[in-house]
Amino acid sequence: MDENSIFVNSKNVFLDTVNPKDYVQLDRVSTIYQSLQASIQRALKMILLYGKPGTGKSMFLTKLYDDLHEVRPIFLYQTPIIDESEFYRTLAKDVCDVSIDEELNFTQFMKILEDKNFEEVPVVLLDEAQLYSDALMEKIRLLSDTRKIKFVIALHKTEKEDLIAKEHFQTRIWESIELENSSKSELKIYIQKKLMKANCFDTASMFNTKVVNKIHKLTQGNYRETNKLLYTLFALYETYEKNQQLHKVTVNQISPKLIEMAAIHTGLIDA
Repeated sequence: MDENSIFVNSKNVFLDTVNPKDYVQLDRVSTIYQSLQASIQRALKMILLYGKPGTGKSMFLTKLYDDLHEVRPIFLYQTPIIDESEFYRTLAKDVCDVSIDEELNFTQFMKILEDKNFEEVPVVLLDEAQLYSDALMEKIRLLSDTRKIKFVIALHKTEKEDLIAKEHFQTRIWESIELENSSKSELKIYIQKKLMKANCFDTASMFNTKVVNKIHKLTQGNYRETNKLLYTLFALYETYEKNQQLHKVTVNQISPKLIEMAAIHTGLIDA
């Protein structure tokens, strides 16, 4: 297979990775991101970032870290640190520059934190926060009360999301930001911009409004589901190209037949 194939290159655009360089600027998304950046600068103890899986929470945190880590103390934990002692030891090392080899409990870490005088309040970004235990979330809430650390907490939107906010954080969350799936028009811009950023102009032009509406109907505008679908879609084009069978499918615009095949393969349509 030719590594310069437009279908191979286009497929790789939609790999399931979290890279701030892949951030696509949409008006509504950019407004939310600017709001998040502004919240970091304000005297907020905690910030809640929530939304359904695949709405871009991890990308927001990664981009925030990438944009700010050279100008202020900021730490990103993409994978939850479930063990409490390990959580405190990690914070002690990263935030307080104190290495602890033995077990460390909440009271001991609070003492380390109290003895530190930061020029600027460190920001801790916690992804997948719904995986932390209730007990640890309560300790995080108490840590935020010290105003020594500012937490940005990203979690999945669930039916219990309001309960989580009320029970664990109460008035301590002074900023609550929700991420949503894209609209049809936003999804078209998202797909085309991702492809054009990778110089895949030919395939970007294949996504007309009718095609994007079909994709939106299948994915509900969810970015992660869209990425999975399009990765599989271009893998199918790659297969047709490899077998010299491109004449069997539409190539001037995305083939509805291949969209459906990709949707079946990714589980968006029941076979």
